[in-house]
Order: sequence, then C-alpha cells, then structure tokens
Amino acid sequence: AAGKWDDARKVKMLMQGRGVKNMEGRSSIAVKGRIHEFVIGDTSHPHKEEIYAELQRLNRLVEEAGYVPDTRAVLCNAKEVNKKRVLRYHSEKLA
Repeated sequence: AAGKWDDARKVKMLMQGRGVKNMEGRSSIAVKGRIHEFVIGDTSHPHKEEIYAELQRLNRLVEEAGYVPDTRAVLCNAKEVNKKRVLRYHSEKLA
C-alpha cells in the first residue's frame, strides 16, 4: 500500500461515483462463545481499560525490541504521529 496515494484516490472517486459507501473496518473475535467487534480507536467495550493497557504494554515491548511502524502503508492524509496511532490501535490489534 505504500506510495499508492493516487490509486487510493481513484478508487475512492470510483466508489463515490457508484454510490458505494465506505464502511469502517471492523475486526471480530470470539471469546467464550461471545463475539466482540472492534473498530479503530474503539472505546465502547466493557473491558476497554484492560484491552488498551495490554496493547500499550505490547506496543512498548515491540518498540523496545526495535520495531518501527511503516507509516507509508497508512493511506490517509494525516500527521506522522496520527499515522502511528492508527497502526498501534488498529481494530485487528484491539481484537
């Protein structure tokens, strides 16, 4: 996805022209027979404090080990710090 700004814009324009609505990305996980759904930055889950605390702990560990997020893959026009947040708290990571 890195460096694909023009392609992303073209697809978005095609979608708008055809009336296609962009749905937020959702990630789901089943735990003890219950389905839990998440979107980026989701704060509606009853265990959000524990979920975010664990995700922060894991993010800290991987960054201490040398991980550097590749923000070129984030196809939105945002500041670098916001792109890093998008990657750190993606719905798949929340799930």
